Amino acid sequence: QVQLVESGGGLVQAGGSLRLSCAASGSFPTSYAMGWYRQAPGKQREFVAGVISGGSTNYVDSVKGRFTISRDNAKNTVYLQMNSLKPEDTAVYYCSLADVRGGRPYWGQGTQVTVSS
Repeated sequence: QVQLVESGGGLVQAGGSLRLSCAASGSFPTSYAMGWYRQAPGKQREFVAGVISGGSTNYVDSVKGRFTISRDNAKNTVYLQMNSLKPEDTAVYYCSLADVRGGRPYWGQGTQVTVSS
């Protein structure tokens, strides 16, 4: 079992920054990816950014150049630095951890990010 705990959400004005953290604990797969997803009211959950153990990252187009995902393997923690925030970034942000070989991903409880215009 894996437990994920997110922190760092909040209310920020457009153009501002926030840093999300996700601390993982428990029994991890040998090789796993960690990532961030978000879900806005009335919308489906969408992928935001991901990072694998080797450090390779990928992003949804709408956040490229503004968000940066990073991973501290020693602390089993993944971060999402969000800059130049826009009102459309408002959502509940969820951390995920998944075995690269497949299977059900683990999810955190989510943290609210609200960007005011």
